[in-house]
Parts: sequence; structure tokens; C-alpha cells
Amino acid sequence: MLVFTISRLANAIMVMLAVAMLAFLIFRLAGDPVEMMAGEQMTQEDRDALRERLGLNDGTATQFVRFVANAARGDFGVSYRNGQDVLTLIGERFPATLELVLVATLISLIVGLPLGVLTAIKRGRWYTESLQFLSIIGVSLPSFVVGILLILVFSVILGWSPSFGRGEVVQIGWWSTGLLTPSGRAALILPAIALSLYQITLIMRLVRAEMLEVLRSDYVKFARARGIPRWRIYFRHALRNCLMPVVTMTAMNVGSLIAFALITETVFQWPGMGMLFIQAVTFLDIPVMAAYLCIISFIFVALNTLVDITYAVIDPRLRASH
Repeated sequence: MLVFTISRLANAIMVMLAVAMLAFLIFRLAGDPVEMMAGEQMTQEDRDALRERLGLNDGTATQFVRFVANAARGDFGVSYRNGQDVLTLIGERFPATLELVLVATLISLIVGLPLGVLTAIKRGRWYTESLQFLSIIGVSLPSFVVGILLILVFSVILGWSPSFGRGEVVQIGWWSTGLLTPSGRAALILPAIALSLYQITLIMRLVRAEMLEVLRSDYVKFARARGIPRWRIYFRHALRNCLMPVVTMTAMNVGSLIAFALITETVFQWPGMGMLFIQAVTFLDIPVMAAYLCIISFIFVALNTLVDITYAVIDPRLRASH
């Protein structure tokens, strides 16, 4: 097990080094950082001093090693756009993104699990076939289309929910949350639904497939023969054996939701990391772009490595195959 864990951690480190190389190339190819940071009144001497302070006169290998070392400490430099520390900027936006992703994940589980069970145990009915058809639409629709439709219906036509912003937030130390205020909760509903729709369809279809497989197993047939109530067979025996792949997929998709929440955040003007990244692209704020790439990649790699190690703990055959 120790060898397997070390192997997976080594793979994770190699992936992160490759991501760091890509982020470093963004710095190198996007233009001269001094020209981006320099003001109109800056003299040539000031520019040379800034270049020396940033270490741009060193060799490429030295600059890359310095970049990796700084990134490992969470130091991604200063934003070209507003002159603030990049990690501070991301720290201010991260609570909004994580709050949105966690609520979207919770919605997807609350809605997707029952729908998956329903479409499995009532297969062939008109309403379950309709749900299957709607799930295909849910997978196919882009999130920005879903967001615009939600705004049109629930904000413009019905006026039930705000169409943009995060509402009033409460500071708890360095963390900010809108869950403790009515306006914050109201502002969270539509973007969370828009972000969760794709996840709902995935969970529903996965649970349906797993439930159909479990319901054909011998122990379920034996439970029916013993006269155990159907609801108990479905929800206590069958569903419990379906949850492992669902939990795995949900955990791994948290990274995806964080990465791709930028579309939803842009549509709803949600002040999260995705919105910060879009602004960085617009203003060519390279340090913010590189930091976003490294942080999102780290979340992906950490979750995948954790899942691999968890599987190896549960199933020793994976360790033997390694």
C-alpha cells in the first residue's frame, strides 16, 4: 500500500510540474511583464530596475525553478490589473465559488438520486420515459443557455429571484458567505440550479443504470421471495449498493464544477473565481490566469489521487495489479 501511495503521489507531482510548465509558458509567450506593469511615466531606468527585481534577467531554467518554488508557497506574484497580491485576490473570490459549487452539488444529489431510483423501478412508464428524454436535453443544453432561460423566467417574467450578484454577505473571519442572509440565499438559487442541471442528469442516469443491475441480482430476488416490503428493498438494499460510484463521480466532479463554474458566474455576474478569471483574460492579467490554472489543476489532481488511494484501500486487487 505504501508503494502504491508513493506512486500515485509521484504521478500527481509530475502532473503538477507539467501544469506549472504550461503556466510558465503563458508568462513567457504572453508578452513582456515589465511593459504590462509599467506606467506611462516610468523611465527606462525604472523599467530596468523592475526587470531586475522580477528576475527577468535570469536564465529560463532559473526563472522556471523560481516560479515553481513560489507557486508551491502560494506566491503567484502581483496582479497586472490592480496591483494586488494574486493569492489575496483568489482568496477573496474562492468562498463565493465554493459556496456555489457545494450548493449545486447538494441540489444534484437531492434531485438526481430519487429520480434515478424512480426511473429504474418504474421503467417503461410514460413519466419515466419523459424524465429520460428530459435528461438528454439537460446533458445537451449549454449552461449559459440554461442560465439565461432561468433569468428570463424567474427574474424578468416572474420577478421571484435576483438576476445577478451575490446579495448581502456576512464575513466570518476571512470567509464570506451569503447563506446567512435572505438576499444571499435568494441570489444563490438560480446560479446553483443552472450549475447543477448537468450534474443532476449524470447522477440520475448513473443511479438508474446501477439500480437496474442491482435489481437483477440474486440477493434482491431472495429478499422479494422473503416478502420484504418493496420500498425497503429499493432504498435500503439496492440503493445502498449503488452509492459507491455515485459518491466517486460526485467527488471527482467537484473539481469540474469549480473549473467550469466560470460560465455560470459570468451569466449571473457571480463574484467568484471564474468571474475573476474571465476578467483576467479580458485585461491579459497573466499572474491571475496562471494562478487560476495551477489552483484548478491542483484541485483536480488532489481529488483524483484521493479517489485512487481510497479505491486501493477498499479493493486490495488494485494494489496487487500495481
